[in-house]
Amino acid sequence: MTLHPEIAKFIASLPTPPEGPLDPVAMRAADEGHVAPLEERLPLHAVDSVTAKTAAGEVPVRIYTPVEADSYGVLVYFHGGAFFLGSLETHDHVARSLAKETGLKVVSVGYRLAPEAAFPAGLDDCYAVVRWVAEEGTGLAWDGTTLAVAGDSSGGTFAAAVAARAHDDGFDRITHQILYYPSLDLDFDVDRYPSLRENAVGYGLETAGLKPFNAFYLDSGADPADPLVSPIRRTDLTGLPPALVVTAEHDPMRDEGELYGERLREAGVEATVSRYAGAGHGFVQHFSWIPEYHAVFTQTRDFLGRG
Repeated sequence: MTLHPEIAKFIASLPTPPEGPLDPVAMRAADEGHVAPLEERLPLHAVDSVTAKTAAGEVPVRIYTPVEADSYGVLVYFHGGAFFLGSLETHDHVARSLAKETGLKVVSVGYRLAPEAAFPAGLDDCYAVVRWVAEEGTGLAWDGTTLAVAGDSSGGTFAAAVAARAHDDGFDRITHQILYYPSLDLDFDVDRYPSLRENAVGYGLETAGLKPFNAFYLDSGADPADPLVSPIRRTDLTGLPPALVVTAEHDPMRDEGELYGERLREAGVEATVSRYAGAGHGFVQHFSWIPEYHAVFTQTRDFLGRG
């Protein structure tokens, strides 16, 4: 299937990127400039910005309560942005849709970003917030059952790494992992996966941009050979939580996500791999208003057993 016409139109309207090194501060400011005003956002019962006091320090989180209830399952969400972009604000609409469609209380994590915060600061924040949710469950009205982790792109990297780290620590409360077009192999050797060549140019995220976009993270001490950096490098995937791996047809990183799902199944882990036709990288954040792509939230609900 060709790229969805709405996505193709958007990509055609983008200005030519400036030459020279990337400026994370300027790129963050531009990213924040596209955030919808509060009055235009999906209404929920409550949205609260708080500070989680965790083992990694104080971490800003935003808690989305879909409806009034006595208790809730919880989904901890990690935003994407190549480890140096993104925030609670830029992905607020994703967290709101997740809360509304799943019925879970969503805790979105404002983790520390590269290059200012060296590896593993961001990962530490994400993992610590998951542990904080379990420890502070009563205050969050957590029902003690569902505790899912989810993330898009680099947030998907963190979701997979957090699930693995929790397993290794003997922390068995994570019930599901949801990976939206995750970045699971930060090697970026173009011979590693066909999708790096098939989707190299013209679909928004380009293969040539992967190294510079991830350089802030890698240069901060993240080693692509480390399974906590590249979760696909983990040799033993047994015992990990059930996974939903969502990929996009026209994403350079499509194949690594699908291979990870296949390897999970081979290890005896329940894994659903779902490729969205006509989509490119980032569709959950940028194009979920298109009906066939908004279905990713109902698919997430069904995966979580809330459908």
